[in-house]
Amino acid sequence: MKKVLIISYYWPPGTGAGVFRWLKFCKYLRSHGWEPAVYTPLNPEAQGRDTSLEKDIPKGMTVIKKPIREPYALYKLLTGRSQKERIQSGFLNEQRNPGKADRIAAWIRGNYFIPDARKFWIRPSVRFLSKWLSHNKMDAMVSTGPPHSMHMIAMGLKEKLGLPWLADFRDPWTGIDFYDKLMPGERADRKHRQMEQGVLSLADKVVAVSHGMASELEGICHRKVEVVSNGFDPDDFRDLPEPDPHEFCITHLGSMNADRNPLVVWETLSHLVSEDPFFSEYLQVRLIGKTDFSVQESIKQNGIMHLVDFIPCMPHQKALQKAASSAILLLPVNNTPNARSITTGKLFDYLALQRPVLCIGPPTGDAASIIKETRSGTTIDFYDRHACRNFLLKSAERFKKNQSKPLKQSFGQFDRKKLTSRMAGLLNDMCR
Repeated sequence: MKKVLIISYYWPPGTGAGVFRWLKFCKYLRSHGWEPAVYTPLNPEAQGRDTSLEKDIPKGMTVIKKPIREPYALYKLLTGRSQKERIQSGFLNEQRNPGKADRIAAWIRGNYFIPDARKFWIRPSVRFLSKWLSHNKMDAMVSTGPPHSMHMIAMGLKEKLGLPWLADFRDPWTGIDFYDKLMPGERADRKHRQMEQGVLSLADKVVAVSHGMASELEGICHRKVEVVSNGFDPDDFRDLPEPDPHEFCITHLGSMNADRNPLVVWETLSHLVSEDPFFSEYLQVRLIGKTDFSVQESIKQNGIMHLVDFIPCMPHQKALQKAASSAILLLPVNNTPNARSITTGKLFDYLALQRPVLCIGPPTGDAASIIKETRSGTTIDFYDRHACRNFLLKSAERFKKNQSKPLKQSFGQFDRKKLTSRMAGLLNDMCR
């Protein structure tokens, strides 16, 4: 059996899309002739914890954990945060609007912590793994980012050892939606782009999670970028509850930052609640996960705060059970220049839950294409109040007629087992 080293910042007991992608690949790689080993931080800052995910780590698999030094103590001091607070990615603020100190901290991050705040782990990791690899033969390695420091570790190993390397991009680098918020100066921007170009050029294979992202990366490196989407694991979707017939529930899973704030939904619901007794009596909105302060303010301004349940992060399986009882699953796409190429990890959980998806985003984007292809819901433009109102009214009518049954669609192309077969095939091609 061939062996592959996977360099990932995210790993159980952490949680989130960055964990699920390679945890699930590792779960199924052995059945495709690859034995995975993972290199990951011992003490990551990453938020969220779900020890139940550890059940998916293959028995006997090698997991190497080494300490990481991250500069968040200084960041928390600058922004007045508690040293115990976990820092959110994507500029998510749960309790307040960002102030001057937050902007200064973002500028420092964008101009001095290049490519990201895990930069101090790059050299120690290259040294450690170079020695480890001299005693542990690997046939290939994978780096998955962000954080893109993971790619820089792999690039260092590639330059020293020549090990076949697949660079997996779950999100863009300089094309990420919040890149401009880092306020990189000319020198810092040049360094970011040089690093990005180096990774894209030197890796034997480059993989992206969507066709739009692949196209953007190809525009930078002028080479083929493969697409292996995120997906769902059928094992996670057994014995889930039916939709609740007594509550017209709209559920969102995961973090909701300011760019992902579905204003058209809050405004439309506000009007429907004031006009239609059904919505005032039966509507319930559940936001499961971290919710930005600006989102909470929008909900409050639209007068529907009493109908929204803010639920803290919970284990993945429990969150799926909550979502399964819903009438509608809400999928807001970041309202940013790269919106068309965004396909969030929760989209594939939504497909497997087989509940109607209300996507707020570009109707011609990658997420919209998947929703249309699978007939799993509808995509409404960020500002299309008329379409949003029509969808909600039609959904309410189905609910009244007890027609909010699970969809009977086939989403097999997004099964983690099939996606692992695709990834294993790329590893095989790279090692010939």
